[in-house]
Amino acid sequence: TSASESMEAVVSTQSTGAELSTLQVQKVTGGATNKLSKIKDVRKSIARCHTVLRTNQRDNLRKFYLKKKYMPLDLRPKKTRAIRRQLTTHEAGLKTLRQQKKDAHFSQRVYAIKA
Repeated sequence: TSASESMEAVVSTQSTGAELSTLQVQKVTGGATNKLSKIKDVRKSIARCHTVLRTNQRDNLRKFYLKKKYMPLDLRPKKTRAIRRQLTTHEAGLKTLRQQKKDAHFSQRVYAIKA
């Protein structure tokens, strides 16, 4: 599940963070070159853990805001500026009071065609 996955990510982030700090100390003190090349891999693994945490957090926020009236801007669909400003399908389908009256009083005529 996402909860256990995120806990694992937190634990692995802490352990790799400690590993990174030791590697950086070795770099300063003049450690072996194979240790120096490992720094990049450790940093990437930390970034992967942060990515997992961030995606889980965003998924939980999306679930939380699903039934709410407003949603934070970063959780809304991006699309394009023009599409975001477009009328919704509901708004586009609305009729003015004048049009409603016209439709009510002058409905479409039905003709019987003689064959």
